[in-house]
Amino acid sequence: MADEKNRIEFTKEMKKEYTILTPNMAPIHFELIKNVLRSFGYKVELLRTSGREIVDEGLKYVHNDTCYPALLSIGQLMHALHSGKYDLHKVALVMTQTGGGCRASNYIAFIRRALKKAGMEQIPVISLNLSGLESNPGFKLTLPLIRRIVYSAVFGDILMKCVYRMRPYELEKGIVNRKHKIWEQRVIAFVTGSSVSHGTFKKMCREMVHDFDTIPISDEKKPRVGIVGEILVKFLPAANNHLADLLEAEGAEPVVPDLIDFICYCFYNQNFKVEKLGFKKSKATIANLGLRAIDWLRKTANEALEQSRHFTPAADIRDLAKMAAPIVSAGNQTGEGWFLTGEMMELIHGGIPNIVCIQPFGCLPNHIVGKGVIKEVRREHPEANIVAIDYDPGASEVNQLNRIKLMLSTAQKNLHKDDKKDA
Repeated sequence: MADEKNRIEFTKEMKKEYTILTPNMAPIHFELIKNVLRSFGYKVELLRTSGREIVDEGLKYVHNDTCYPALLSIGQLMHALHSGKYDLHKVALVMTQTGGGCRASNYIAFIRRALKKAGMEQIPVISLNLSGLESNPGFKLTLPLIRRIVYSAVFGDILMKCVYRMRPYELEKGIVNRKHKIWEQRVIAFVTGSSVSHGTFKKMCREMVHDFDTIPISDEKKPRVGIVGEILVKFLPAANNHLADLLEAEGAEPVVPDLIDFICYCFYNQNFKVEKLGFKKSKATIANLGLRAIDWLRKTANEALEQSRHFTPAADIRDLAKMAAPIVSAGNQTGEGWFLTGEMMELIHGGIPNIVCIQPFGCLPNHIVGKGVIKEVRREHPEANIVAIDYDPGASEVNQLNRIKLMLSTAQKNLHKDDKKDA
């Protein structure tokens, strides 16, 4: 694999002319963030390709034992490079990197290895990280840029929550998706504007929640189904075979926890590292400041969501940690770690016992803190109706569908039981 000395840096000169390709992960959020990066002079293109051809392209360059998200992301990037749309001497790739023990931290090396194999070693690969793993002179995460990205992420979480909550019940077909597109454009105009006012941000949060909250919906009762698991497979429809759409088509309401919750989890983990692993105290201090900043940014949205008729505010990472503590140690920090268990517990406590726990096949952390805790979760909460689904290049969609339908059948029975009790 390419070492640090041979790494092709993304220079300031490249910023002016190079197109930067980014694989997709969370379509609602990334569409907003893409536009923020463009407003800062980066020629970013968000790849939306999906299907078997992406998987097959990934398998050419990544061993099939590598986790499914890596295979999909690299498949998307290599497919784009082979499409003929881009000048291979004026294109760069970007990938997030957490720096944790998960294989996700090795994506950058996997991409460079794929480029070498394809004879495209001249293409720079940008690591988007907050861990100081790599830096590039032509790509800087400045405070003004980070601020607008965070605003975009908050809006993305609100939009995702509102769309999934209202769409299964809309009386006028397509109204929720239309509202989504209208608000998407309003948010893009705000986050890419010449100046961003926090007062305007707060006003838009309140208006967005109110606009979705007042959409006319039916009073039909549907089972609510939480989607948890590995972060990319959880948010990317191409990776989970459009699970949210499937649940809606089968008469259920999908519930997907916020993307920002994962960032909160990363911050919160620093406390354990300082207390138990001898990390510098400054790590926890900075992380806790980060958590307070997120709490402050989400405050207006949470108040609006709490006062609404149909929505619930964002989860507090400290509450998730307390809920997970009796089942798994806070030391489980690889991949989604204890956070995955905490999300399941939070859904159950919030009256959503039906859960699809999804992970890439062979994702060791998720098999321990996801699939591995289900028995204990059920022992504490007999009402829990959880199905664990694996996703990989060879996974049978029919098998996945059958297991999800079995879970939904139980969810429907439980819903009718509750109706009889209420009657």
